[in-house]
Amino acid sequence: MPRSRSTAALLCFFLGVLGVHRFYVGKTGTGLLQLCTCGGAGVWALIDFIVILTGGFRDKEERPLV
Repeated sequence: MPRSRSTAALLCFFLGVLGVHRFYVGKTGTGLLQLCTCGGAGVWALIDFIVILTGGFRDKEERPLV
């Protein structure tokens, strides 16, 4: 089932330091890393947010978000 880019972007914007957007797309391993490091002190979450907005973020099966 394809994941929504807008949902991932909102999750990343509001809960990015907790890695919730990564759990949403099925990337639980990196989601846990973001949870433990507070989103890489916010930097990792910011980079993810930019990648989601530009359309380069992919889910666990390497499908682009729609």
